[in-house]
Formats: sequence, structure tokens, C-alpha cells
Amino acid sequence: MREFNGNRGGGITTLKDIVTEGKFEKVNEITVPYGGPCHISISPENDFLFVANYGSGSIAVVKLDKNGIPESIAHSIAYETTPPDVSHPHMISHDPAGKHVYVTDLGLDRIMIYDFNHNTGKLIPVENGIVNLPDGSGPRHFTFNTDGSKMYLINELGSTTMVFNVDEAGCLKLLQTSVTVQPGFEGKNYCADIHIGKDGKYLYGSNRGENSIVVYKIGEDGLISLAGSVPCSGDWPRNFVIDPAGNFLLVGNQRSDNISVFKIDKNTGIPEGPVATVNMKGPACLKFLN
Repeated sequence: MREFNGNRGGGITTLKDIVTEGKFEKVNEITVPYGGPCHISISPENDFLFVANYGSGSIAVVKLDKNGIPESIAHSIAYETTPPDVSHPHMISHDPAGKHVYVTDLGLDRIMIYDFNHNTGKLIPVENGIVNLPDGSGPRHFTFNTDGSKMYLINELGSTTMVFNVDEAGCLKLLQTSVTVQPGFEGKNYCADIHIGKDGKYLYGSNRGENSIVVYKIGEDGLISLAGSVPCSGDWPRNFVIDPAGNFLLVGNQRSDNISVFKIDKNTGIPEGPVATVNMKGPACLKFLN
């Protein structure tokens, strides 16, 4: 099994697990142009990595060899910005069909859309492929429904969830905006992560500040309605993950140094618990590996 780690200093490190010892060994390291990775994802065919460089305002595509090891930079793009308006790409990933690649730019409140050339690894801007969001939104993470007809975006600075229609060209049309925090909340809040439940019926988002998981029910039309909000049993839920069976939701509470485990009620979609808590220093990203 391989694990890719984005180094904030400017590279991608590949680790291989040693099953018999329960450890990882370093396989290689490759420098990414401009540097400052904060998010990486992998292409549907597992032959390219997509890299978002938050600090340098750039993105990159990394070619993987037949063993899945990064071997070269296939493409890189540095966004031209003029301070104080500075680009900060926060997430880069493809749609379910693997036809288009999307980049959220938290610094400039926009989403960029590209066609992806599976042979060369090049990203080609889509016509009308820049979606400008309201000032101060701070787009962070996104997810798609199964057929890719809807994108769900969580905005870090605006504390909102947005629903977009996705057309055949991959372009987005905003359909709905919903506030993530409860009425009456007056403190500062910074949204972080967003995921759809395994049955596709519920959407979840994390609130850092209110320290909660907001739950939406997804209608047949793809629009959302608030189903509930539950405390995350910790401080600063930077990331969370739903287990492959869809039974449990695990929250990484970065500032309280713990992972809270909730059981998902299949009838209501609401996480219940926590049913378990694991102490861990500063959890920032949780993933299940197949």
C-alpha cells in the first residue's frame, strides 16, 4: 500500500507500509513547482496526482509510474494575483466521471474548472469555467453526488454550504446556499470538511468555532434541507470521515487532540454519541485505506 504526503515545504513524499512491522518506509520524494501543498487527490485511473498549493497560489499534476510512484511533473499552473488579492487553492479533485478537475480558490473566492487530458496529464481551462462566489465566502472543500450532477461546496469564511448543478461541460450553476451554524450563534466560525453519507441521502459538514457537525437531508432534486446539528465532542473539527460501511462518522478535533467516533442513525442521518474517543495529537486529516 502507498501513501502520499504533501509537504508544506514544497514536495510530495511517497511512503510504503511494511505490513509485518506496522511501519512506513520512505520510497521517494519529488519537488512540486512553487510549493506549499495543502491538498492532494488521485486520478480515477490512479496514474496522476492532483496537487493544490495553498501558500504559493498554484496547482500541479504529478505523473505516477506503473508502480504508482511519482516520477515527473506533468503540468503546473501559477495563478497571477495582485496583493492583497492573493490566490489560495485549497482543494483540487475530479468529478465522479473523471472528465473534469475542480479547484477551490479560498483567497479569491472562486472555483476553477478544467478538462483533464488522461494521456498527457494537462489541465485545459473550460470555457466559462471560472465561478466567482460572493466576497468573503472562502471556498474550501467539495463533494459530488453519485452521478456527478450536483456539487456540494462548504465555505470556510462564510459558514455556508452551496449546491451547484453540474452540466455536461462541467460548468456550475448555483442553486442553493445554506448557513452551517445554528441560529443565534455569535462567535467566529470556520467551516472545514464536507462529505455525503454512503446511502447518498445525507450531507455532513464540520464547523470549527461552533464545534459541530451540521447534517442536511438531500432531496430527490439534489437540494438540501437542515436535518440537525450535533456537537463534535472536541475543539476545532478540521476533518472527518465516514467509514466504508456508512455506519460511523469519525471527527478529528485538532485543538483538543482527540478523534470522536459517532454512530450514524440510518433513519435520521444524525451522528449519535460519541460512542468512542481516541486521544491523538492534533489530528488534521482522516482517511480509510482499502
